[in-house]
Amino acid sequence: MKQLGIFIMYALIVALTACTGKSSPSRVITVTIEPQRYFAEKIVGDKFVIQTVVPSGQSPETYDPTPKQMVEIGQSQAYLRIGYIGFEQVWMKKLESNNPNLKVFDTSEGMKFVINSEEDNHEIIEGDNHHHGGIDPHIWNSIEGAKVIAWNMLNAFISIDRENTAYYWKNYKTLLVEIENTEATLKQLLAPIAGQSFIIYHPALTYFAAEFGLKQLCMEIDGKEPSPLQLKKLVEAAKANHTHVVFIQQEFDQKNAELIAKETNCQLVAINPLDYNWNKELIRIAKVLADGQTH
Repeated sequence: MKQLGIFIMYALIVALTACTGKSSPSRVITVTIEPQRYFAEKIVGDKFVIQTVVPSGQSPETYDPTPKQMVEIGQSQAYLRIGYIGFEQVWMKKLESNNPNLKVFDTSEGMKFVINSEEDNHEIIEGDNHHHGGIDPHIWNSIEGAKVIAWNMLNAFISIDRENTAYYWKNYKTLLVEIENTEATLKQLLAPIAGQSFIIYHPALTYFAAEFGLKQLCMEIDGKEPSPLQLKKLVEAAKANHTHVVFIQQEFDQKNAELIAKETNCQLVAINPLDYNWNKELIRIAKVLADGQTH
């Protein structure tokens, strides 16, 4: 019923826009999350305006767009999806159906995805095999993912606006240097603590942990609240792995994280894996982890 109401409101807004004779804004491209806007703006410069669907503080796993956003998406020249986040799984087919002329680009194309399971076993699959269940979508929180996103964005912008190909290539190369400098900083911070673990509610740092030899212990399992038995096992795993840090995210309930931190005597730290300032947030997370192992 909620989605039906949204679509009715969407239809009314489209009708009102048509009646008033307002023209659609030009040179606008839509992305799903803020880290995408960071990469896109680095490459596109002043050639397009980049707008984000999921606002800060909202979960892209469960977010429903407003009627105004539905109209704005339809007025965009293109939509750059992040891959397989919950919002896109629910809404992308509807958005494409309502806007048949909207160009949609998958910025996760070519990524080696992780398949999550309740047993915490991870299977790596190639980016072309997109239709498997349980794909971990948080690719932007990694160096490999950042490079994949940047490359796909470059090609999307060139496809849309070939006249400025050289401009996009120049900006892309500058962004690539920034990503590689971030990688060097992360390696310097995290190499001394390779093999260490951290706890997080929602598994947003799967690729980050894999790249830098860390172990991510998650409270949320298959998108569900942990049971008392699962929490008990997590406490045992945390103690066995000498875990020092529990990460909390503003989009998710913090009660269980606070409980786990108390039971394990861990430092409780708020992070934002959806922060616009992609590189600064990853470096801050790495510093927290590095400092946590020295206390």
